[in-house]
Amino acid sequence: MEFKHTSVMLTETIRELQIKPDGLYLDGTLGGGGHGYEVCGRLGDGHFYGIDQDDAAIGAAGERLAPFGDKITLIRGNYRDAPGLLEERGVRALDGIVLDLGVSSYQLDTQERGFSYRFCAPLDMRMDRRQSLTARDIVNDYSEMELFRIIRDYGEDPFAKNIAKHIVKMRAQGPIETTFQLNEAIKAAIPARMRQNGHPSKRTFQAVRIECNHELEALRSSLDKLIGLLKPGGRICIITFHSLEDRIVKTCFKTNENPCTCPPDFPVCVCGKMTRGRVVTRKPILPGAAELAENSRSKSAKLRVFERAGE
Repeated sequence: MEFKHTSVMLTETIRELQIKPDGLYLDGTLGGGGHGYEVCGRLGDGHFYGIDQDDAAIGAAGERLAPFGDKITLIRGNYRDAPGLLEERGVRALDGIVLDLGVSSYQLDTQERGFSYRFCAPLDMRMDRRQSLTARDIVNDYSEMELFRIIRDYGEDPFAKNIAKHIVKMRAQGPIETTFQLNEAIKAAIPARMRQNGHPSKRTFQAVRIECNHELEALRSSLDKLIGLLKPGGRICIITFHSLEDRIVKTCFKTNENPCTCPPDFPVCVCGKMTRGRVVTRKPILPGAAELAENSRSKSAKLRVFERAGE
């Protein structure tokens, strides 16, 4: 299947990166290379590094970015490991970083990957197909309480308890192997009158995918390190697609701007924690009307930007 190069909030992200021709840039969620292509097109003596855990993304982006030759380095891995992966290649500081979080259009549209509730496919959902844990394992092996927890916390579904109950009830008759089987269990758990606002499986599929790929853990554990990679004046641009991700990014940026832990009534700071930079986006940047009309995936997108403090 052809890898789509649709990139969400492309214009806004490139604008906020403030690309320098001789700069070093990282896209930690490379995808099809859409953001990377625009970054590379603005480089002179600079260099672009792209990381993705999906082998299909690395292959597609390699073709997309081939015209830029030795200006690019593509690495298969997780952005949470970016500091080590870059240091192995002699890079310790960057001028800009992009993260476009969540599942890619290609992953959703490739039926056999099992990310979408729209196609009947094996329950997989692995972004990195080298890992052993799959969506099938989660759906069939997690306890009812564990399923309830992830659907409630990662899917924010008000029917989480009943969905978990119906999944366990269905798998008692035999393993749940496909996306459509999971759809049936979810549909049975949600009252018909409540199925009007979007597909009933959307929240549960999101929850299982997040759990399968440890997405929130990767984000929490890496943001401080990524900010630490930035040169003075360097920027990190992060695009999120649901409130869980956005909350983590917003909180991290705020803490890095004002890390002081002194009581508010102290006349001077005594904790010694210094700011690492500033939040550029007090409110997230949202997609424009034209993009919303052309790309439905952008509907829930939010872009937040942080700039590393100068010397």
